[in-house]
Amino acid sequence: MYKPFHTFASLVSFVLLAASVAAQPTDTIGVRAQGMGGAFTAVADDATASWWNPAGMAGGAYFNGLLDSSNHREPNSDRTPSGDPQPAIGDTTTSFSVAYPALALSYYRLRISNMQPQTSTGTASGVRQEGGATDVRLRTMVLNEFTASVGQSLGSHLVVGSTFKVVNGGAVSQIRSAANASLDAARDLDPSSETHASFDIGAMAVLGRFRMGVMVRNINEIEFGDPSEPFLLQRQARVGVALTSAPRGVVGSFTLAGDGDLTTTATVLGLERRVAVGSEAWTSTKTFGIRGGVSVNTIDSRRTAISGGLSAALKKGLYVDGEYTGGTDEGRRGWGAGLRVTF
Repeated sequence: MYKPFHTFASLVSFVLLAASVAAQPTDTIGVRAQGMGGAFTAVADDATASWWNPAGMAGGAYFNGLLDSSNHREPNSDRTPSGDPQPAIGDTTTSFSVAYPALALSYYRLRISNMQPQTSTGTASGVRQEGGATDVRLRTMVLNEFTASVGQSLGSHLVVGSTFKVVNGGAVSQIRSAANASLDAARDLDPSSETHASFDIGAMAVLGRFRMGVMVRNINEIEFGDPSEPFLLQRQARVGVALTSAPRGVVGSFTLAGDGDLTTTATVLGLERRVAVGSEAWTSTKTFGIRGGVSVNTIDSRRTAISGGLSAALKKGLYVDGEYTGGTDEGRRGWGAGLRVTF
């Protein structure tokens, strides 16, 4: 076995030992990635590699620039049919990133808000007990991430990469009466900001048209907000595999990919550990692309998200991307759109 694959296996072993609970999902960035259901860790060949796996930059285009925006929420209503408040979460993201094969610079803005009914004892309850939810806790976290990613080849089959990031953000929570609580009210909260630094690491092993990637986010964990009730960016890890019908480059003619979380994320709606499969196909002239994917939460509440996306070339090297996600996992329901330059 090649020595680079021993390095890759060691990295996988490290992340398997790292238990994680986090307030920030790993699969919220990138219109193309979300259109594939989040099966992107071993693909990551565009400028969002700085988020998904910086080791993927080495197999991408000579230059890639992206401007993306998306909006997702769960559920569509923050009230039950009887009018009672229920747990709800929503996120909006905006990103701008540029990448060369060995360097990427990115800006990501995420606003994650949630509401959680409280029981009569003041503790959170995912299911309202009759007469128990007298108040509702509203929370919002705003993150602005400025990142720089670099990659390095180790032999001919393995690339490792790192993303160094400065995170400016804040978190705020507020208790309101059930009558005055809503997810929109949570989104209107304005947290004070703090600045922290962290970094991510990734690896990509390549054998012909088969790839395997692993990504570990937030190597040093970050905490925002009140220490008595913090928002945490804890260590998260994800692994993926991909098979493409064409050599790596700007885009392949067909790609099939799968992803799986190695760590657990805690949200207001319960625990998440997701698996995803997705695919992407392009016409021979690379003027039109279509993608789809399925993502399933494998623990706690087993919710399924079904995604689809399209890309169209406005002219050579300039693409407009779009995605929509539905399914029973209402937290992933929503849309995304982006503009991409690549050559």
